Amino acid sequence: MTQIRLRNSLTRKVEDFRPIDADNVRMYLCGPTVYDRAHLGNARPVVVFDVLYRLLRHVYGPEHVTYVRNFTDVDDKINATALARKEAGAEGSLEELIRARTEETIGWYHSDMDALGALRPDQEPRATDYIGAMIAMIETLIEDCHAYAAEGHVLFRVRSYKDYGALSGRTVDDMMAGARVEVAPFKEDPMDFVLWKPSDEGLPGWESPWGRGRPGWHIECSAMSYELLGASFDIHGGGIDLQFPHHENEIAQSCCAHPEGSFANYWLHNEMLQVEGKKMSKSLGNFFTVRDLLDGHDGEKGIPGEVIRFVFLQTHYTKPMDWTAEKARQAERTLLGWKELIDTERDAVAENAEGQGPSESVISALADDLNTALAIAEMHAIAKRAKTDLQAKIELSETLRFLGFDPDHIWSVSFGTSLSHTLSDPINFDAYEKALAGLRAEAMESKDFSKVDALKSMLLAAGLEVRMSKTEVKIDMTESFDPAKLEAL
Repeated sequence: MTQIRLRNSLTRKVEDFRPIDADNVRMYLCGPTVYDRAHLGNARPVVVFDVLYRLLRHVYGPEHVTYVRNFTDVDDKINATALARKEAGAEGSLEELIRARTEETIGWYHSDMDALGALRPDQEPRATDYIGAMIAMIETLIEDCHAYAAEGHVLFRVRSYKDYGALSGRTVDDMMAGARVEVAPFKEDPMDFVLWKPSDEGLPGWESPWGRGRPGWHIECSAMSYELLGASFDIHGGGIDLQFPHHENEIAQSCCAHPEGSFANYWLHNEMLQVEGKKMSKSLGNFFTVRDLLDGHDGEKGIPGEVIRFVFLQTHYTKPMDWTAEKARQAERTLLGWKELIDTERDAVAENAEGQGPSESVISALADDLNTALAIAEMHAIAKRAKTDLQAKIELSETLRFLGFDPDHIWSVSFGTSLSHTLSDPINFDAYEKALAGLRAEAMESKDFSKVDALKSMLLAAGLEVRMSKTEVKIDMTESFDPAKLEAL
């Protein structure tokens, strides 16, 4: 069996992954708050943990892996949207309008994440369906003196959990120094956080021992993960922005409510996303949703979801990722090139693909802490062999499918029309590379490089990139590639 190794944020080490039960591997990912469209940063953890989910299913078997990703449908922004609709004359109670809004947003989310090739999790719990479980967990915390009720609120005593801060690597006193925390007269300690808060008549609420109210954010994930995965499970994931306070608070309340368990044994966090080297923000004008990219915005043509996915996979999940238009162009060229190779013998690939799995070298790369960049490098090597080898084409096709791409789907080019050539008749640059290498070998003897320079100039004029080293010549397309100019050669 393939040994998977993962970087555990809790220990800050890359460790061998050893599940609690190999027949029941369990993973929880903090999902979206469903008040609006998912932006590009929201999509990164979805793709990262989709790759891990696929790897776990490959190693342990699909029937032995349970993946849970929640929907947070209790939130002030959701409430504000529903209230605005009610004030505008929409029919129905506030609760009904909130439900309608979250249903709409969940539908958008599914559509967008499906377009990125992400598999649906095994369970997608909604917070509002687990209010009873949250109330029960809060009652347990109060009984064991880890929480207290005050003025309609219930708060967690942070200092009652001695290991608080282990995940983020900070002590409570360190967090207090210069921290911006909510100071309320009913708090015993400024670091204590809310488990339950009161709701007035203009807000959604549920009856509880502490009055009509609604849960705090952190208790939601703890209750849902316990109900669906148990007191101990294998992997908990999310963006690095959730490490503190959300994940730190999850650990504290879960371990105190269920001391018989260990909560999550492995914590994985993906780094943040930038756009063209800058933090994504509306003020900088570089903020966009996944749907903006899929459908096109500001007059630009839409980008296929597979291209977005490929760009994500080029950067290791523990590194900040920079989304650029050039990376998207390169990703599209690469994906189309690979699909064209498969298309040259599509019938033969289909006839012989049954029983063939993904490339072992790609599996090995992913098993090494989800090294997707290395996996793509391995794919390039497979594609090079696939130019002349049917088995390599099959391997390329099945590995693309495993990684969340559709090898049968070929689209028109997103970035202008200059790359549009006949997909069923892909252009092979081998002859040009050999010709240029031959001319250069002759020039090394004669010291006359005029023919080398002339051919290179014509290739560049056709919109090709030419890279020459001592050992090889490599030619690739750029966004300005013109097949007609190449044919004229």
